[in-house]
Amino acid sequence: MDTLIPGLLNLAGQRLDYLAQRQTVLARNVANTDTPGYIARDLPPFAAALAGADGTMRRSSPRQFTGNGAAAPGSTRIRPVAQQPDGNAVPLDVELKDIAATASDQQLVTNLYAKYVAMFQLTLGHGNG
Repeated sequence: MDTLIPGLLNLAGQRLDYLAQRQTVLARNVANTDTPGYIARDLPPFAAALAGADGTMRRSSPRQFTGNGAAAPGSTRIRPVAQQPDGNAVPLDVELKDIAATASDQQLVTNLYAKYVAMFQLTLGHGNG
């Protein structure tokens, strides 16, 4: 139990790092909306980023099979969308929706992180109350 709170704070920090990287990738897509031949990219899902550094799923038992479908953390993947006549494949409506969803996720994780820190401080006797 004593490692639960630091583990949650670490996970929240990893999630915030992931979301910041995703915002960068999505912003690059929007910036290239009019670039001929540009294809939109995105990060793999956060669950894949939590996989091992080599992109394989972690095993809790030697009898389990290893996963091989996860992408390595920090890598990008091409989004399969229809291309415009100039070869551009950046649907602006999809990018803006994903940017808004990522910003919402960032706000949620930031709020949770702040609540965990406040709870930890209160437990240690450093709270405002």
